[in-house]
Amino acid sequence: MKTLSIVATPIGNLSDITFRAIEVLKNADLVLAEDTRHTKILFNHYKIHTPLQSCHAQTSPEKIEAMFAGFKDGANLAVVSDAGTPGISDPGFRAVRSAIKHGFTISPIPGASALISLVSVAGVPADKFTFLGFLPHKKGRQTILKNLVGAALSTVFYESVHRFPRLLTELEKVISKDRIIVVGRELTKMHEEIFRGTIAEALQNFTTENTRGEFVVLIAPDNFSLS
Repeated sequence: MKTLSIVATPIGNLSDITFRAIEVLKNADLVLAEDTRHTKILFNHYKIHTPLQSCHAQTSPEKIEAMFAGFKDGANLAVVSDAGTPGISDPGFRAVRSAIKHGFTISPIPGASALISLVSVAGVPADKFTFLGFLPHKKGRQTILKNLVGAALSTVFYESVHRFPRLLTELEKVISKDRIIVVGRELTKMHEEIFRGTIAEALQNFTTENTRGEFVVLIAPDNFSLS
């Protein structure tokens, strides 16, 4: 049997990794990483010496196929992303799809996820929610934002540091300054910030001093109030 383990890694704090994940990474024959340089930091911290190979968004489908084609029964591989759970808004699914074609058993090794981390502390209804990944830079962006008007479910998405200030202005114009928003900035890191309030309040809260880092955004359902 050939196995491919999908291993969740910390989204910031290196202590947020499971014992099982460390064991799997140490015992793998090869680890496919979104950025080997980034993963090396984690490996050095936990004294993991398993060989690393790049597998990222620019890796061609042909190269990914070749990665799995030569492995025989008994092979034990793992996939990691730069942070969090592979396959969630990153190219990890391509490795899974190829591995399945070549007879690998896929094993999830659960752990950190920026998406779930924010939802768990948001304090808004999230028994059901919509996840949008990263919003498009241009084409389709306004359409997606307009669809949030009157939405009955919470909506969660990622936003880059470069577009976050613009996002708040767009949300105020397209949705409403009074809509409730929850923002997770630099989750699990030294400068972690979790904001809950209206979009108008978010515009006042986030200045040039605290718009650096990684952002997860939750737009609460229409007519939801924190009071």
